[in-house]
Amino acid sequence: MTRRYWNINLEEMMEAGVHFGHGTKKWNPRMAPYIAAKRKGKHITNLIRTARFLAEACDLIFDAASEKKQFLIVGTKKKNRAADSVASAAIRARCHYVNKKWLGGMLTNWSTTETKLKKFRDLRVAQTTGRLNHLPKREAAIVKRQLSRLQTYLGGIKYMTELPDIVIIVDQQEDQKALRECITLGIPTISLIDTNSDPDLADFPIPANDDSIASIRFILNKLVYAICEGRSSSKNNSGSKGRFSSIRNR
Repeated sequence: MTRRYWNINLEEMMEAGVHFGHGTKKWNPRMAPYIAAKRKGKHITNLIRTARFLAEACDLIFDAASEKKQFLIVGTKKKNRAADSVASAAIRARCHYVNKKWLGGMLTNWSTTETKLKKFRDLRVAQTTGRLNHLPKREAAIVKRQLSRLQTYLGGIKYMTELPDIVIIVDQQEDQKALRECITLGIPTISLIDTNSDPDLADFPIPANDDSIASIRFILNKLVYAICEGRSSSKNNSGSKGRFSSIRNR
């Protein structure tokens, strides 16, 4: 695999606050190799290591995208409008996403999720074609509430027809359920890990501030760019296999 240049600038990372960790009393000792210093009661993440891990994740994502693999981006944190950033990044890269609430069994109980998605699609068709207008008022109100709920929790995966090939998790602590389901199913994960996280859980951890919206956007923008670049290159490399194939089958 050829290493690529992803324009990961340390000064821009500092401006985005990627290096700021949690208070020293709220840390996970397993994060020690990724911490550069303590400052004013907070841990400071080693940005050299962050840049390296982010570049490796971009390389992996580029290869996966060039092989036409499917991505799911998960980020349900409400703080600092992080969920909005997840949705916009996913839409930009034509990825599936979950940004409101992770419903237990969304992946591990995929057959049930498929049933819900089919119902969601059927209700959307009924709404689009005006069939809901012919229902009694009370029944129509119930159906519209169901449709609204399905849109809220499944709207980001409405076009997902099978399990994703790789899952990007914006906040490992917030979305532990999603991470655990990926581990159970053997789905590779790329996860932002703050200083209170366990770096051994994700396949490809990226040490970074997962509380700052600027930090989250910085990381997501790099990953999304790698996805878009990989998809663009797939037309010219239809017969080649990148690093992702060997990782997925390890």
